[in-house]
Amino acid sequence: MKKSNFFEDVYDVVRLIPKGRVTSYGAIARYLGITKSARVVGWAMKSSHNDKSIPAHRVVNRNGILTGKHNFIGKKMDKLLKEEGIQMKNNQIINFNEVFWNPINELEL
Repeated sequence: MKKSNFFEDVYDVVRLIPKGRVTSYGAIARYLGITKSARVVGWAMKSSHNDKSIPAHRVVNRNGILTGKHNFIGKKMDKLLKEEGIQMKNNQIINFNEVFWNPINELEL
């Protein structure tokens, strides 16, 4: 799949997520003005794994579940998050509301 400008816009947002914080596919879609495109954000994240500048491990679903973990090769998503201080149980972030980074609140539109 060829990367569209939308994919590049997604990657630009994901690169801004601070270490130790996470966001959701839907939050990125809302920030980019395409509310119902969380699934397309997921496709962008799946296509991003060859680019080490994109911290794809910091993008989870709206409930803090590591739904994209099966796309990681080498270092696992949960290991990368644990290294940043994120606590998980059964593939779900424990303190999701505390570590959630909402680009709408954090970035200028």
